[in-house]
Amino acid sequence: MAKVLMKGNEAIGEAAIRAGCIHFFGYPITPQSEVPEYLAKRLPEVGGLYLQAESEVAASNMIYGAAGVGIRVLTTSSSPGISLMAEGISYIAAAELPVVLVNIMRAGPGLGGILPAQSDYLQATRGTGHGDFQLLVLAPASVQEAVNLVIDSFTLAEKYHTPVMVIGDGMIGQMMEPVEFPIEGVGPPLDPGDWALTGCEGRERRVVNTLFLDPEELNQHNFKLKAKYELIAKNEQRWELYNCDKPYDLLVTAFGMVSRICKTAIDQLADEGLNVGLFRPISVNPFPYDACRKAMNKAKAVLDVEMSMGQMLLDVQLAGEGSKPIDFFGTAGGVIPSPEEVAEHIRGSLKGIGKAGKKTAKKAKAVKKASPKKAPKKTPKKAPKKTTKKTTKKTAKKTTKKTAKKTKTTRKAAKK
Repeated sequence: MAKVLMKGNEAIGEAAIRAGCIHFFGYPITPQSEVPEYLAKRLPEVGGLYLQAESEVAASNMIYGAAGVGIRVLTTSSSPGISLMAEGISYIAAAELPVVLVNIMRAGPGLGGILPAQSDYLQATRGTGHGDFQLLVLAPASVQEAVNLVIDSFTLAEKYHTPVMVIGDGMIGQMMEPVEFPIEGVGPPLDPGDWALTGCEGRERRVVNTLFLDPEELNQHNFKLKAKYELIAKNEQRWELYNCDKPYDLLVTAFGMVSRICKTAIDQLADEGLNVGLFRPISVNPFPYDACRKAMNKAKAVLDVEMSMGQMLLDVQLAGEGSKPIDFFGTAGGVIPSPEEVAEHIRGSLKGIGKAGKKTAKKAKAVKKASPKKAPKKTPKKAPKKTTKKTTKKTAKKTTKKTAKKTKTTRKAAKK
């Protein structure tokens, strides 16, 4: 298929259709509002249903109901909106229903701002809702990857009967990039199998339930959910290594769009003679601890870079198990770090890893100095005064008089 130039939010909506999802329930919130806007127009064209709920709370219960009757369904939101959906997401996880959620993250906490951030990492991976459950969470670093992961998410949600979340910072939703859709047309509908509520005429009735009043029964249900998550952790971990095929002194860890900023910084530093690798988790839950640990073992130190106050840092530290010094550089509030800022923090981390780091940093400095630069404007120095024969004679006369005076005084003192 030919590539098309699309905005991230619109590409996410189209990816869902290509995956066979033609039902959307949601509510507009910046910076993801173009997803519902796009689907409001597109879904009627393919015989689907777009319904704008009265709130995110309502939307989360609508997708719960749709999934319960065997319909492939999507909702999208942004940060505070996901918080409002938290109760419904917990119900969906408890009921073991396949649903895909997309969070295009904005700056917080509170109402925060509408600019990009990565500060919902802990919400997605640790505390999406109440109770003992976990989501499968995927984090794209480009519009193309967002398309691929949204399509994959429906497959994974239906394979494990669980909600799957795709998280991308505001940049992913708002930027335009060329994308290629791996599936043409509209994908097939969801197979309701032996679990969906499709009417029980001619068969035994089915129950979709999240209420377990018997403690032993609820205990067993939690063990079942835990076993399912362990299976996901075993089979579905994804990550990317960049510039790790040769020895490196420092490993940078980053996810999503920040990883691309880090790649630019790493490429710039390679010209200075610095050896830096990158580890990017794609599945942030389950986090690929073993793969991250292996990458860390080849480095002398680690630098974690995020658009948050260090939410993924906790997972990086767990992967390291205290074996390596781990530095952190983060921004928040919608401030996007530049490649130059990341490069400066990499240099700082390298200085802190002993002789090897100092040697590398020194080498980099030398390379930087040697690189051609525009010569700074030279301030013309004042020409030294010309020493003439006359000046020399005058100076010599003065010196002789002074010396003679001193000698006279000394003689007088001696006589006394």
